[in-house]
Amino acid sequence: MALDKQNEGKILPMDENKENTTEDGIGLEILQIIKDSQQQHGLRHGDYQRYRGYCSRRLRRLRKTLGFKCGNRHKFTGKKVTVEMLSDNRYSDNRYLLLVLMEAERAWSYAMQLKQEANTEPRKRFHLLSRLRKAAKHGERLEKLCESPRVDAKTKLEAQAYTSYLSGMVRFELQEWKAAMEAFNKCKTIYEKLASAFTEELAVLYHQRVEEISPNIRYCAYNIGDQNAMNELMQMRLSAGGGGGMMAEKLEALITQTRAKQAATMSEVEWRGRTVPVKIDKARIFLLGLGDNEAAIAQAANEETKERLYETLLAECRDTIQAVREELKTEAKQRERSDEASGKVSNLQFLHSYLTYIKLWTVVKRNESMAHMLQAKLKEPQTDENKRGPRPQDLIRLYDIILQSLAELSSLQGLEEDHTFQKEVALKMLVYKAYRCFFIAQSYVLVKKWSEALVLYERVLKYAKEVQSKAKSLNNSLKDLPDVQELITEVNAEKYSLQAAAILDTEDAPEAPSQQKVKDNTPLCERLETFHLDPTLVGKQPNLVQFPPDFQPIPCKPLFFDLALNHVAFPPLDDKVEQKGKGGLTGYIKGIFGFGS
Repeated sequence: MALDKQNEGKILPMDENKENTTEDGIGLEILQIIKDSQQQHGLRHGDYQRYRGYCSRRLRRLRKTLGFKCGNRHKFTGKKVTVEMLSDNRYSDNRYLLLVLMEAERAWSYAMQLKQEANTEPRKRFHLLSRLRKAAKHGERLEKLCESPRVDAKTKLEAQAYTSYLSGMVRFELQEWKAAMEAFNKCKTIYEKLASAFTEELAVLYHQRVEEISPNIRYCAYNIGDQNAMNELMQMRLSAGGGGGMMAEKLEALITQTRAKQAATMSEVEWRGRTVPVKIDKARIFLLGLGDNEAAIAQAANEETKERLYETLLAECRDTIQAVREELKTEAKQRERSDEASGKVSNLQFLHSYLTYIKLWTVVKRNESMAHMLQAKLKEPQTDENKRGPRPQDLIRLYDIILQSLAELSSLQGLEEDHTFQKEVALKMLVYKAYRCFFIAQSYVLVKKWSEALVLYERVLKYAKEVQSKAKSLNNSLKDLPDVQELITEVNAEKYSLQAAAILDTEDAPEAPSQQKVKDNTPLCERLETFHLDPTLVGKQPNLVQFPPDFQPIPCKPLFFDLALNHVAFPPLDDKVEQKGKGGLTGYIKGIFGFGS
């Protein structure tokens, strides 16, 4: 918030250039002003609360600058900008129009903020509709003010388009599809006409606005009864590319709403020969849009778009699995209470296995797509030596994740006895093991470990031939997998290249140096009798003598040990020792009374 307040002073001069009165009359570039304000104050990240605070502060500054305050701090006195005021020379300032525009933007941003919060608090929808109506009312005031003869034609048209947009948003939230589509179409027509009449820079802005409105028009058409509108929404999502933002979020929300209506007619799904009822709404919506998502991935124009669509599909799948898992917990508690014990997998558990299969197989296809992209880059020549390019180790990691996902597939609950399914998964694991082994061999080739690489290439051929022999009984199992025959052809070519490289590497090995050129670290003083070409002798650190010299043994100082002491006989000293007298009882008594001392 502090950054917004610091930046507002810097933005004002730019806005003033857009708001100056022109020679043709009062002019205001409405769309340019609101787009710049929205991008610089929160809407780039979908922060409507921050943008609403900016609108409130700007309104306060405008009222203070124009002297158009609504009373004082003790009493409120309402003031409104009127057409008569604009006709007066004293009020011939386009900032009066900007005042009304900011009021509309403040109400609209508050409505969008409440729309985000209404997902968890449905009661806020009533407040949302109230704020949208307020914004539309301010838009109508702006359009009425622009009818003044002092306002130029471009501003009048932009005000009409802005009012139509706000009115369409109100009708859209009220689900009045026909009225909403009419308002959006009017807005779209005005912006298209303006785009054709002005410079390319302004035309880009108008075209962006038209693209924002188009999904709403398609959704209104679908609700009115146009069945082709859903396909058009999907195509628009594809054309959005890898970028996110408000446009992509709006398309996703509209598509989800459309599927929610179609999901009411879906009651069951069939997989692996078993029909399972689908009672969870989230699972219905996901399964209904699964085919559309897969078709969109197949039609993706580039790898970035495909990666984004894969991530969207995986996110939806995880949410659906979580919803089914919650129902499974409830079902398990009910079984515990009723003490039911059945060996057959329940319908809900089988549905959970089906959704898990979709998630894991989508992970496999996504990683395979990434592996193809990295493999293509691996074959391209490296132009920038400082930039790290793809390596075989990156592909090995991707195939490790694929094999891990396939291992999880084989342990799905309810499919343990489905031998055909288990054989298909085992066959797929063999295919991806062959590719993983191929790239491990290529990583060994890079470090010139020829024998290890050759052994791994032989193992790739073993896996590939095993796949071809087992695929005869499972004809439909290889249709979604990479072509093994292409891998066999590539491995055979790599084997010949590897053998040639190994031979050349042996021939290029340096010959053993002659005796005279062998590097010898012996100092010169110790090899004076031998001729030696040693260029270090004329360098800065010639090896002339060894310094510091090595330690040499020297005789140590003799030690004298006194061994004769043990054999010396000392003279007797008995006469020198004092003998104690024997006093008996008398001596004891004398000792007590101190007579003997």
